[in-house]
Amino acid sequence: MIRNILRGTLAVIIGLVVGGCVNMALILASPHLIPPPAGVDVSNVESMRAGIHLFEPKHFLFPFLAHALGTLAGAWVASRIAVRGRMGIAFLIGAAFLAGGIAAASMIPAPGWFIGLDLVAAYLPMAWIGAMIAGKSRNRDASTRPATGI
Repeated sequence: MIRNILRGTLAVIIGLVVGGCVNMALILASPHLIPPPAGVDVSNVESMRAGIHLFEPKHFLFPFLAHALGTLAGAWVASRIAVRGRMGIAFLIGAAFLAGGIAAASMIPAPGWFIGLDLVAAYLPMAWIGAMIAGKSRNRDASTRPATGI
């Protein structure tokens, strides 16, 4: 029992770290793949606020992917590590990233369509998908292991 709790706690911590790393990698790659509008520094919140009107839908692709794929990766990893309550742990990862998304939406202005899409589709659904994929891969792993015992 204690071992399962410790493993679940470790799963959440590792899931948050992995998800955060995926998120940050995509955010850092974004301006190199889709340059921001001229004169906007995406590493500066004030610059973002002043230049948000210059952003086109393409500029929101990587932030959405960062949020969705970060959550997906974190939930998948956490679900793979956890022994019990895998779906709950995946949703805990999703809720943590959703809280971060809400905080970001309140700090960095973005069009309503993006905020709505991001908050509805990038977090809890991705956590669910991550847990489902982890469950399928766990089942596949178990079916390929040799039988032990008599």
